[in-house]
Amino acid sequence: MAPMAGGQGETAPAAQASDVVLERLLRLHPKIIDLSLDRVWRLLERLGRPDQALPPVIHVAGTNGKGSLIAFLRAMLEAAGYRVHVYTSPHLVRFHERIRLNGDLIAEADLLNLLEEAERANGSEPITFFEVTTCAAFLAFARQPADVLLLETGLGGRLDATNVIPKPVLTAITPVSMDHMQYLGDSLAAIAREKAGILKPGVPAVVAAQQAEALSAIESRAREIGAPLRVGGRDWTFSVEAAGEGFTFQGGDGVPSRYPAPRLLGPYQNDNAAMALACVEALKGFRIDDTAIKTGMARAVWPGRMQRLTRGPLAECLPNGWELWLDGGHNAAAGAALGNAIDAWNADKSERRPLHVVFGMINSKVPVDFLRPLAARADSLTAVAIPGEPASHSAAESAGFARAAGATKVGEAASVAEALTNAANLAGANGAPARVLICGSLYLAGKVLADNG
Repeated sequence: MAPMAGGQGETAPAAQASDVVLERLLRLHPKIIDLSLDRVWRLLERLGRPDQALPPVIHVAGTNGKGSLIAFLRAMLEAAGYRVHVYTSPHLVRFHERIRLNGDLIAEADLLNLLEEAERANGSEPITFFEVTTCAAFLAFARQPADVLLLETGLGGRLDATNVIPKPVLTAITPVSMDHMQYLGDSLAAIAREKAGILKPGVPAVVAAQQAEALSAIESRAREIGAPLRVGGRDWTFSVEAAGEGFTFQGGDGVPSRYPAPRLLGPYQNDNAAMALACVEALKGFRIDDTAIKTGMARAVWPGRMQRLTRGPLAECLPNGWELWLDGGHNAAAGAALGNAIDAWNADKSERRPLHVVFGMINSKVPVDFLRPLAARADSLTAVAIPGEPASHSAAESAGFARAAGATKVGEAASVAEALTNAANLAGANGAPARVLICGSLYLAGKVLADNG
């Protein structure tokens, strides 16, 4: 089969033929998540084992920061002249975002053909949506040449559908925290053991600084299989400048190097950028010089993570001079990171302004833990249900979580647009320009980006 076009720009019709196939694939298994590799192996075999024809793979697991790390690595590798395939999940607005071929989102015609090919090969046998679409993505990555594939796990690691790569060139584990406990375990050690399932014998692994319990579990697995680790805070370090204008990274050579602040916003993006540097240092066989690294930091884009919305119908719900921000964070660690971002705003007198939070959450999360840092810093919290999402908490339920987290000024709204209008009304006509942060779920972030055009 000839190489695929790889995408024509970043736009596509609102309704596409691939959506119909995706809806059918959702019905092939009674559960959305059913961690196992048996069904993946079966379908890959029927498809001719595309997993054996992939470019060199960098496999990424963790709880928070996976997408941002991949965004930095992609930008650095591309700046160095490499052809990069990328697989991430979930998508925000359309499925095509999950599969990027040599810099472009997969074209609709190619996606449709691959999904139908995987569907035919699977027949009516049970397989989860993520499993069958991952197999389709492997077909895409195997058929178009590239120098490297950045492969993000969907959930966990050990039994994740992506964990069929016997020898990636590098594995990476971002910070591990409590999330998806119903699937991965009810302790930090158990969750970390699942994430560490991507480690492979003899394959170098870069691990972010972790809580002691998580690091112990990861190190134990690495010793069992003989995977060499480079751990943040021990084998590589970084320090952020007081003014937030950059950071200094010190790797295995012991020589400190200074880098400008990354394009992605939020103090925690320094952590992700530093981990990308540690990955570049551990990556053998690739030439990525300092110029490519700095160019990548300046170019990296990752929508829905501390993203400022300056135009569009939702932005226009707010008065002139107000700021509208969007973040898909949804667990306790993400809430803490958002709290730090708010503190960074407030540390600069010129950036201080009232803050109103609009949030909606999925019922598999722990809302109080996520909301506690926000409740301590926001002037108001307004709860919404995530439109079209059956697993969403209702606005009333979420408002109750906000009160339990310590918030005193809590409201409910039927939509994000209504919540924004309410925040503006709360400030009054003569109120100082304020800042609104929409957060709590990647699903909500996707709806907001779609509604805002």
